[in-house]
Amino acid sequence: MTGETSEVRTNRGAFAILFGVSVATALGNTGMLSVLPAIGRQIGIPDAMVAAIFSLSAVLWAVTSPFWARQSDLRGRKPLIMLGLAGFCVSMTLCAIVVSAGLHHLAPPMVIFVLFLLCRALFGGVGSAANPATQAYMADRTSREERTQSMATLAGAFGLGTVVGPLLAPLFVLPGVGLAGPMFAFALIAAIMLVVVHRGLPETFKPGRGDTPPRRRAALPWRGEGAALWRDPRLKPFLIYGFLVAACQTAQTQTLGFLIIDKLGLPPVKAQSFITLAMAAGAVAGLLAQWGLIRMFRMGPRELLRWGAAAAVLGNVVVALAPDYAGVAIGYAIACLGYGFARPGFTAGASLSVSAKEQAGAAGAIAAINGLNVVVAPLFVLLYEQIGWAPFALNALILAAMLAYAVRQTVLRSVSQASPEREATIAGLERSDEGGV
Repeated sequence: MTGETSEVRTNRGAFAILFGVSVATALGNTGMLSVLPAIGRQIGIPDAMVAAIFSLSAVLWAVTSPFWARQSDLRGRKPLIMLGLAGFCVSMTLCAIVVSAGLHHLAPPMVIFVLFLLCRALFGGVGSAANPATQAYMADRTSREERTQSMATLAGAFGLGTVVGPLLAPLFVLPGVGLAGPMFAFALIAAIMLVVVHRGLPETFKPGRGDTPPRRRAALPWRGEGAALWRDPRLKPFLIYGFLVAACQTAQTQTLGFLIIDKLGLPPVKAQSFITLAMAAGAVAGLLAQWGLIRMFRMGPRELLRWGAAAAVLGNVVVALAPDYAGVAIGYAIACLGYGFARPGFTAGASLSVSAKEQAGAAGAIAAINGLNVVVAPLFVLLYEQIGWAPFALNALILAAMLAYAVRQTVLRSVSQASPEREATIAGLERSDEGGV
């Protein structure tokens, strides 16, 4: 009994630290996203190119996430979480320096754009190490019955970060650094969390019984066992649903700032507070789903997939038809409520649909699609520049198709009744081929 109580306390402390890591990452990313429209228009970078700043990082995230998932099995969860945090911290610091140079007109806008793109890409290549390792760490320490709740809590940490990030960002717009100030502040927060993880996060996962990990070639999601994992009929429906829903959310979020600036007809800096409030309202709605409604109604992955897509459809329709700022903010909040259901739904569903030894691989695949969807956002911004309501109408059509897919597709329809081989108390991968993840 004493040992069990000690284990529960250890898990509670570890999950609190992982919660903090997720909050720090989310508030940094969302805080930066909230000021990007104002940064782009003040420096003179075209809107679509502002959205494209995340694209190279997203591609690298998709390519490297399965590799880092494999490394978490070979080297342990904690080292990969620390590596990801360090990548985030360095990337955010470099982005702040580049933006500061742009705001002071030390280089032409296109030079600033390229440098910003490359500095952000560091997060995609190295910062992606933390996400699959964090999910695998959670799977190591939770039973099947606890999985949906733990994934919802982890998603809720990101939701909390999306509330705090935009609210904190304006506080760090300081003389001398201006709109680059928030990025310096978020880098400092990440550095503090890196120290907390190093000192406080227990690592009980024993990769390879302490043996030296075998040398393997770089892992790519479309090669060897990685490709087999992506084609796995147990995971493929969740990856399709997850990619399209995440793409809709990213497109809506990245278009939101430009829509609000244009609806209000204000200078970018003066419109910043309105952007902050709308993004915070959306984040609160996501938290309501992830921390309140999921638990209150004991919703499983099947229900989350359906209700998530349905609410997101409604939210996008409201934004597309909104005549003013209030309508945009309300529609965005409704859509975020839907995304708050859908994202933990497909994450937990994917986890429950594979065996214990495949957990890190599933986490890597989910992390990859969560990154890769960002690539499509500039296309939605280009569409917005032509027809203001069109991106949100397109989102509604895609999400309606995902609702039908969740209702009719066999794997998604039966996920709540899935019976994995055993509880995921040890989440490891046993790969043997040279091209595996």
